[in-house]
Amino acid sequence: MTQTPSAHTPAQGQARAQITVPAQHPMVTVLGSGDSLLRVIETAFPAADIHVRGNEISAVGDTHDVALIQRVFDEMMLVLRTGQPMTEDAVERSIAMLKASENGESDGQETPAQVLTQNILSSRGRTIRPKTLNQKRYVDAIDKHTIVFGIGPAGTGKTYLAMAKAVQALQSKQVNRIILTRPAVEAGERLGFLPGTLYEKIDPYLRPLYDALHDMIDPDSIPRLMAAGTIEVAPLAYMRGRTLNDAFIILDEAQNTSPEQMKMFLTRLGFDSKIVITGDVTQVDLPGGTKSGLRQVQEILEGVEDVHFSRLSSQDVVRHKLVGRIVDAYEKYDSDRGTENGAHKPRGRASGAKGTKGK
Repeated sequence: MTQTPSAHTPAQGQARAQITVPAQHPMVTVLGSGDSLLRVIETAFPAADIHVRGNEISAVGDTHDVALIQRVFDEMMLVLRTGQPMTEDAVERSIAMLKASENGESDGQETPAQVLTQNILSSRGRTIRPKTLNQKRYVDAIDKHTIVFGIGPAGTGKTYLAMAKAVQALQSKQVNRIILTRPAVEAGERLGFLPGTLYEKIDPYLRPLYDALHDMIDPDSIPRLMAAGTIEVAPLAYMRGRTLNDAFIILDEAQNTSPEQMKMFLTRLGFDSKIVITGDVTQVDLPGGTKSGLRQVQEILEGVEDVHFSRLSSQDVVRHKLVGRIVDAYEKYDSDRGTENGAHKPRGRASGAKGTKGK
């Protein structure tokens, strides 16, 4: 950050923007502790000069950059007006959304402020919100459609956001129960070697669903809700033969379903129910040669009314930044070598990925 007693004069061909921060917003909420938020903006626009004096921020540089900087600060003000603090991650994502809109990579219908201030669920002192444009559209699709597929790499919030919508639907009495299910497929380990009863062997596969529940519902009430059948967590095999009415149903790790299991699960849909199916087609743990039901279903149901496919990418990863880079590196490795998950694609499976690459 550079503090100057006078405004910086733009050179020929450059533009200048003046941003006045309203008195109700302390400058630390705009610039960040130790100017951390300002440094994010300066890093994103290295050719521009940004100066601060009191509650006045001026930006001088290329016309395009200055216009974007002005918009970044405008969006930040809109977020701060809701009482929600800005973080370095939120500023980075706001800049990325605005640049994508400018470059024609997105339609620009939703602004960063609209994305970052959409509340899904407030629980135990924290609010769950989408953090990227694709996450917001995924959440909106769950509201609008009966069956939604959330497809994307690890860390994009597919299951977590679906779980938040399920809890929201239960609390608002849109549904009477939540059903959470996963295929119990071994990711390189053997289920039979685990100690204990069948339930105890299966339980570790369902643990991520319990973990998300504990973030959103008072942990003391979860055993009571499960005992009453209001919340059910079960392996996919337990869904066979059932009709699920008045329920919000989530199938997690759906890339590990066979085509037969996927058809079985989809046909469990009853009246006044909603289904969300999540999975990552780059992390299939099925035995070699077995086609993923999640890959196949995209070819079968794409374009069917009231069925929506939401596709997320490494840009939507909300874990450590390195996770997004790891996802990109693996995707590049497979693309360069014509492999899938680091191994040669089995015959007959290549077509199953059709329609997902680059989406």
